[in-house]
Amino acid sequence: MEDSSFSAAAAAVRNGDLGSQWDRSLVPERLQRREQERQLEVERRKQKRQNEEVEEEKSDFFAAAFARERSAVEELLEGGESVEKLEEAAARLQGLQKLINDSVLFLAAYDLRQGQEVLARLQAALAKRRQELQPKKRFAFKTRRKDIASATKVDSAPGAPAADGILASSPPLKEEGGFDSSWVCGFSNLQSEVLEKRADELHQRDVLLTQLSNCTIKLYGNPNTLRLTKARGCTLLCGPVSTSVFLEDCSDCVLAVACQQLRVHTTKDTRVFLLVTSRAIVEDCTGIQFAPYTWSYPGIDKDFEGSGLDRSKNNWNDVDDFNWLARDVASPNWSILPEEERRIQWD
Repeated sequence: MEDSSFSAAAAAVRNGDLGSQWDRSLVPERLQRREQERQLEVERRKQKRQNEEVEEEKSDFFAAAFARERSAVEELLEGGESVEKLEEAAARLQGLQKLINDSVLFLAAYDLRQGQEVLARLQAALAKRRQELQPKKRFAFKTRRKDIASATKVDSAPGAPAADGILASSPPLKEEGGFDSSWVCGFSNLQSEVLEKRADELHQRDVLLTQLSNCTIKLYGNPNTLRLTKARGCTLLCGPVSTSVFLEDCSDCVLAVACQQLRVHTTKDTRVFLLVTSRAIVEDCTGIQFAPYTWSYPGIDKDFEGSGLDRSKNNWNDVDDFNWLARDVASPNWSILPEEERRIQWD
């Protein structure tokens, strides 16, 4: 008899039948609580279903828009016999980057990685086509391989060996012959030095930093790309980078960088003060800590304008670890730098 009374009471509660013979004040508290929990669960499932439908629609839109723009860029590069077509391809590539940046909150890690890799390949192809349209140098008897090797010696210490494979392994620079050495600058094979480059030296150039130990590097200006590899105990401060920053095989370093994309490989015990408009990526790393970008210098506002970066969009704490697939458990390989440890005097 009591069970049937409970059922009738539950029906009255669900139907909101205030005129029923069952007054809410007479319904046992346990039954009221059970009914409230049921309604909350129904609403939660409904909201989850709606969110999944919205994300699926957004993902479909991204896939269609990305494929359309990618095809347009590839067509322009294949028939890019004029500077005008290459500039149109460059503008569309910026649009592709913006599309990725605007979609990072709902894209799966795999889709984001694929999109960024496609973008990097297209950027390399564009750089190569631009180089092919430049006038040929007269009396250039060096082989292509020697030209590439010479580019890695930029600003090295006298007599220091060149770094092997840097141009070949960096995604924007991986096409052999894609860059003339005049587009590359940097430092290599130095210890315990304070190294600087000014805005006029860096503007839209590719910066390579390799085999540095206990150095402080300050880059005032707007590079196109930045790569730091084989660094130990270094501090790197850099103005806004128009495209990508790559960090590889480093340890015990401190960086302040602003960029569209950050990728960190085989690196440990490093702090990154970051402004990034897409999601940062770490792979085969341990002990990486992130905090917001705080470096400043006279002229940085102008450099940000030239870089095309949106300073209001910073995903510094939105990081993908390609070695950690569990979404409901935080990766042990990276963390947020505590606020009390962010107070650094850069100068």
